[in-house]
Amino acid sequence: MPAPRVELEQATVRLGHRTLWSGLDLSVADGEFLAVLGPNGTGKTTLLKVLLGLLPLSEGIVRVNGKPPSRGNPDIGYIPQQQAFDRDLPIRGRDLVRFGADGHHWGIPLRRGAVNRRVDAVLESVGAAAYADAPVGLLSGGEQQRLRIAQALLGDPKVLLCDEPLLALDLASQRAVTNLIDDRRRNTGTPVLFVTHEINPVLPYVDRILYLVRGRWAIGAPSEILTSERLSDLYGIEVDVVKVRDRYLVVSAEDEMPTEPGAHAHHDHAH
Repeated sequence: MPAPRVELEQATVRLGHRTLWSGLDLSVADGEFLAVLGPNGTGKTTLLKVLLGLLPLSEGIVRVNGKPPSRGNPDIGYIPQQQAFDRDLPIRGRDLVRFGADGHHWGIPLRRGAVNRRVDAVLESVGAAAYADAPVGLLSGGEQQRLRIAQALLGDPKVLLCDEPLLALDLASQRAVTNLIDDRRRNTGTPVLFVTHEINPVLPYVDRILYLVRGRWAIGAPSEILTSERLSDLYGIEVDVVKVRDRYLVVSAEDEMPTEPGAHAHHDHAH
């Protein structure tokens, strides 16, 4: 049986006197789509930083593709949040993608011709070839995010980490971006760790959910995690999970759900 692509054993992260999560046991295999959920400040992005080699564990063991995490690991593709570029930025779409080869993402620099061919191939694979030579600042959010996906795929990664890549995108762009990520998973077996506040856009693709709340965590299929009983136990308050036409709505009669101001959480507050 192949070794898991991502492994954490009794993993703990502390920031100062605060424990984000502890005793986390997680194993992600080839072809798996894992959604990482939870309110702001619970360590979702921190998990990605650990896997990227940017932050050490306080306790426990972590391996990516059988090795300890390291900065610039070519086995990892990373898709960040959508953030608009300055409209006057003099960078073309293909230049943005090429940064994945010219920076620290690949350990061995490739010849210019080989890089150009690879850039063209990934641009075509994500449907971005038509605007590859346009200034990135003039492209839509969905088009920019396609370029970021192309950049993440440039090194043919073994693991794909996605940090809320659907934020600020309209529904059509959300679907397009998620389909591209899922296509990569299905066609190559690349496992996906997908941090998100909103489960519904990605629910059809998700195999398991890792839910982080106040230092606690739960892992399981969506039908196991997205229940009133399980989330009430995690949050420590009474939470109701309602499913309407294959969409989940999480509500609470408490004064405040544990999210931060401005959070794009999938919780609806009921007072």
